[in-house]
Amino acid sequence: MKAFRTFLTIFVIFHFAFCICVNLPAQKVALVLSGGAAKGGAHIGVLKALEEKHIPIDYIVGTSIGAIIGGMYASGYSPDEIEKIMSSEEFQRWASGTLDDKYNFYYRREDPNASWITTRFDFRRKITSILPTQLLKTYEIDLEIMRIFSSANAVSKGNFDSLMIPFRCLVADIDSSQQLVFAKGDLSASIRGSMSLPLFFNPLEINNKLVFDGGIYNNFPCDVAIREFKPDVIIGSRVARRYKKADKDDMISQLLTMLMERQSDTIAYPNSVMIVPSIPQISLLDFSHTSELADSGYVSTMRKIKDIRALVRDTPDYKSMAARRATFNMKKPVLQFDSIIVTGLNNTQSAYIRQLLKHGKRTITFDELCNEYFRFLDEGFVKLVYPTAKYNVATGFYDLYLDITQANNFSAQFGGNFSLANTSEAFLELQYKYLWTKAFRFYVNGYFGRVYSSAKLDGRVDFNSKIPWFAEIAYTYNHFNYFRNTTFFFDDKNPGYIIGQEYFGKLAVGVPVTMTGKLSLGVNYAFTNNKYYKNNQFSRNDTADQTSFAFVSPMLSFDLNSLNRKQYPNSGVRLLVKLSYINGIESMLPGSTTTNKNDVVQGHDFFRLHLLYDNYFESFGPVRLGFYGEGVISNQPLFSNYLSSLLYASAFQPLPESQTFFLPPFIANSYAAVGMKVVLRIFKKVEYRLEGYLFQPYQEIKQNSDDFSAWYGQKFSDRAYMASTALVYHSPLGPVGITLNYYDKMADKFTLNFNFGFIIFNDRAMP
Repeated sequence: MKAFRTFLTIFVIFHFAFCICVNLPAQKVALVLSGGAAKGGAHIGVLKALEEKHIPIDYIVGTSIGAIIGGMYASGYSPDEIEKIMSSEEFQRWASGTLDDKYNFYYRREDPNASWITTRFDFRRKITSILPTQLLKTYEIDLEIMRIFSSANAVSKGNFDSLMIPFRCLVADIDSSQQLVFAKGDLSASIRGSMSLPLFFNPLEINNKLVFDGGIYNNFPCDVAIREFKPDVIIGSRVARRYKKADKDDMISQLLTMLMERQSDTIAYPNSVMIVPSIPQISLLDFSHTSELADSGYVSTMRKIKDIRALVRDTPDYKSMAARRATFNMKKPVLQFDSIIVTGLNNTQSAYIRQLLKHGKRTITFDELCNEYFRFLDEGFVKLVYPTAKYNVATGFYDLYLDITQANNFSAQFGGNFSLANTSEAFLELQYKYLWTKAFRFYVNGYFGRVYSSAKLDGRVDFNSKIPWFAEIAYTYNHFNYFRNTTFFFDDKNPGYIIGQEYFGKLAVGVPVTMTGKLSLGVNYAFTNNKYYKNNQFSRNDTADQTSFAFVSPMLSFDLNSLNRKQYPNSGVRLLVKLSYINGIESMLPGSTTTNKNDVVQGHDFFRLHLLYDNYFESFGPVRLGFYGEGVISNQPLFSNYLSSLLYASAFQPLPESQTFFLPPFIANSYAAVGMKVVLRIFKKVEYRLEGYLFQPYQEIKQNSDDFSAWYGQKFSDRAYMASTALVYHSPLGPVGITLNYYDKMADKFTLNFNFGFIIFNDRAMP
């Protein structure tokens, strides 16, 4: 009887305990992810470890980088998928504001000039409006965030509780100086607003409120998790502390310290576990360390699993989590667009964009959108654009909303070159762009220097049909004064006086050929005049010889260019093929120092084929090699005398400084030249360059014993060498370089110079 009572007691106790366990409500666990910019990569390892150890995550709250990672996890991305995205070179590029090279449309690119900075302005607005609102361009990251989150937003219908995991996102409302918590709305816009780090990314306007990075007012939002979800357990992952003291030598840290409030970075909640991964010192937007940060987050979480298990009893298995994720992802509609709604522009401009993006197609894919989207941005009519994709249940496709802030129509460019020699010059360009049913661009520029001066007026219209094309008309004046170009080493050039002038108009049409190439057909009508003495022995009372050449020149060119810089590039390739026909009249008026006093008037017609190939190969550690090849094939005849024949022949000028000198050993009507380049990266933006070139004329232009007329040397009998060594720093404004150049067969073969800026000229009259 006693044994029976004991058994009955045990049975009742176990039955009572079982009933309690069955009727216990399920535990709810909230995960809180802090801000911390690139350091947030550690959050990925936290998610990995929690999922691996079957720790349930019922809610996610994130701010800044925590909003991005938490939002991706809540939207059905696995930790491995998130790490793959954030550790990719593409994500690093998005975060740095660098546009993918495949979206650089060369045929829209303006001719290279000597500008350092460009500023846009509006005469109707105050001067402070020209200042940029962000340091980085967000065009590509905005579009990618739309791609990553729009399909999950479609499944949840804009309700963040209906995501795979209920989610909250924080932003900072600047006007009210308080945080805003988003529980519904557009998911991609909410997350993009939460990551709008001041100074780096432009703020976003959401619900008529201008919002910045959520970390400004709450960088570790455990209080939001408590208030929004009332969880049983909170797990926090904190990857950054508040800015405590500004660095006196760092302006960015000073401004961020002023903007960001002092906040608590602990969890004031009884059932909670804090994970603080070990984070190395990295810059704010350096996502190249994402994988190692994820490892740190994983290790730190594993060390806390025992503490977490003391609070969390539920253990969902991996298969159920994977099935839950797969079920959610299967509901996501494919990102395909059938309608485009533009705000911020007038009706004509909006129609232009819709035509450009769709080209009459009923629907377009995301990849098709990207190509045309960045092509439009490359036109320069947009200051800011924010894309939003909204799923339309009725059509089964997405509506694309583009909120555009138009760039000011007027812009100014400033630049030039500062040199210890006489190659210094100033550059100024004023530009006006207007978007209508076509894209219009007009500009006028000027170079002002002792050796080179120029003025150019240019107008271009872009026609954005399915195969885009452009029409351009320009008028250019160039003035070269080699008499003034003396350096420490070129003190006694012979001849000592050459002044050249060019006046020419150009009409051209062109089409793109691949993303980095263009094919153009044009015609130049030019008048050129050169004044010169046959040597440097002349007085103030002497008059110079004078040769004029008026000509018309139709031309066809193919230009492919992916070089990364307009001067001193270290990657990419350029291929130029230009065929031109020149027909004109030469007029020669002899000066007082010439024994032959007969005027000369004669006609010339000839063709000229110009080939150029410039290629930089893959890096070998910090070293990159380059190959340069150039050639001209022409049946151009000699002009009336030796100097005029040189002045109208083709010059080989591969070095920036070589454009500023008159170098007879490197001039010929037909020639071939090859060169090798070695670029050694010393620091991130400091390079050492070594270049060497061989110039081989088909026939050298030689001077007769009368010091006046010209004749051809034997075929391939003469050649010359050119070399350069330079230490170059690529500053935000332009290159700063110390160069030592060698020119074979010159009286003084070496030049040593310091330059800050660009040695770039307007187009020449002779194509």
